[in-house]
Amino acid sequence: MTDQPADPAAFLADLFKAPQQLFAPLGRSGDPGPGAQDLAQWASVAQRMQMLWFDFQQQQLSVNAQKMPSMLGDPGNWLDIMQGWLKALPLANPDTQKRLWEDSLALWEGVLGQYGIGPKAAGDNSDAPVLPRKDRRFADPKWREQPFFALVHQTYLMLAEQVMAMADAAHTDDPAKAEQLRFAARTLVEALSPAHFPLTNPLVVEKTLASRGENLVKGMEHLLADLRRGQLTHVDPDAFKLGENIATTPGKVVYQTPLYQLIQYRAATDTVLDVPLVIFPPWINRFYILDLAPQKSFIKWAVDQGVTVFVVSWKSADETMADLLWDDYIAAQIDAVEQVRARLGVKAVHTIGYCVAGTTLAATLAVLARRGEADRIKSATFFTAQVDFEQSGELKVFIDDQQLNALGKLSAQTGYLDGRVMSATFNMLRGNDLIWNYVVKNYLLGEDYPAFDLLHWNGDVTNLPAKWHAAYLKDLYRDNKLVIPDALSALGTPIDLTRIETPAFIQAGREDHIAPAESVWRLTRHLRGPATFLLAGSGHIAGVVNPPAAKKYQYWTNGGPADTLAEFIAGSTETPGSWWPHWIAWLRGQDAAEVPANGKRVPGGKGDTVLEDAPGSYVKAR
Repeated sequence: MTDQPADPAAFLADLFKAPQQLFAPLGRSGDPGPGAQDLAQWASVAQRMQMLWFDFQQQQLSVNAQKMPSMLGDPGNWLDIMQGWLKALPLANPDTQKRLWEDSLALWEGVLGQYGIGPKAAGDNSDAPVLPRKDRRFADPKWREQPFFALVHQTYLMLAEQVMAMADAAHTDDPAKAEQLRFAARTLVEALSPAHFPLTNPLVVEKTLASRGENLVKGMEHLLADLRRGQLTHVDPDAFKLGENIATTPGKVVYQTPLYQLIQYRAATDTVLDVPLVIFPPWINRFYILDLAPQKSFIKWAVDQGVTVFVVSWKSADETMADLLWDDYIAAQIDAVEQVRARLGVKAVHTIGYCVAGTTLAATLAVLARRGEADRIKSATFFTAQVDFEQSGELKVFIDDQQLNALGKLSAQTGYLDGRVMSATFNMLRGNDLIWNYVVKNYLLGEDYPAFDLLHWNGDVTNLPAKWHAAYLKDLYRDNKLVIPDALSALGTPIDLTRIETPAFIQAGREDHIAPAESVWRLTRHLRGPATFLLAGSGHIAGVVNPPAAKKYQYWTNGGPADTLAEFIAGSTETPGSWWPHWIAWLRGQDAAEVPANGKRVPGGKGDTVLEDAPGSYVKAR
């Protein structure tokens, strides 16, 4: 091998040998070009894709009432916002461009040398190429079998590293702006992956040739279906039906208001804890995240442990809920507690608040404490809930004035924020996993949708009252008022978290990107009563929904003093598996008294008026 390729044309031919070989099946063996049947098939593919697009455009233009929904309103608004953030990247700097060019040449030389191409080519190249950068998106061997695809994805990974390094090094006096720049840069590099383009993804090229283009037709059908519904589809939309194979724990709706339904689940044991449990799920999601398939259901598991379980099922917002505020959700939580106390004749209840409902539960506890009514709640468990939003993670990049104004325009006409906007926001936080992975599978490879209950729930969006959502973002995420005593009030009562003496169990997810563990930990700083903190493995959902039978993940506990999360972790004990048994032991430690599971402990029995079977109608409303 010489220092320079003897023939530039041969050099290029070697480099682009992969695309030539991959597209060779378009023709027939022995023929100078594609056969008639091949041409007819590809013409059919093109014609069908064209007709699918034509029909879609006609639907868009038909009448205003059939105008296709949008996930994010006017995409131009959001693109302008992202473009503004990216201006801080020094891409136009001559020194930056010179460094990128030099690094690119060095990379190309090293990668091509692995394939016997270029001035520093390896000897016999008998071993598999060893490329400098690895990424699970390019784990398939096809990305390394041919020099063209190897060079493409390695160049992309190098440039992605460079862009993210620029974002990290960019000088700004505003930490929020720095975080927005990093988020925008990451979103940009994720979107530009060569895996997302048909001709630079060897798996898509291979699938296209093997199926003779049928994957592209199916992918177009998936894409247009998603454009019609205004939302990316992750799973087979017909695979799950509420009350049939998901959200199936037996129970009854025992109470209803215009804002929520109260569901009580049927006892599964002869005796139950005297103190019942009321669960407040996030009002930005459907409650059945805690009642997925039976083997994953936290609700069923708690019922099987001898707990009388009630769950609040929030109504998805519509035009009638335009004026709802924080006060209404706090009032609803207090009302649910009172309904359970009256129904069962008990003095107090246990409570769980998940995510934003945990934030609201903290405010509810503060209101009750101020009123001298704290004894109505025996204990409070917080699943991945924040009250101090100073370190609340990447969600803070969405709360500057420009974005709040854009969100306000989206909901101005209806009075509620379309749940697809919130869903898209959360998906963007994990773009590779929840957006681009499915763009490749659904649109490029044309794969069939899987049946996965968790992703079904993730796509089952809930609308939010516009005024309350805007106030939540401004007062809590932006201004962090909840941890300032009496800075906020509800129902005419000032809120001071330091008045809360209710025993608390605080769970955080070590890999949580929505409610970071450091942010959840800070709840321990603001409560006056005894607080038990537990750090679970995994993130915002899997860290919570982790049944013992799954034997997955782990959790950490620390009975000693700790002023910071780092100190807690340093002195903690790791236990493999689910943390649910640890929690139920803590709950029984608050009050172990039991009563027979009869009378109204079994909803819908003789003389008991109920409204309908669980999971109720509110969770099914769209």
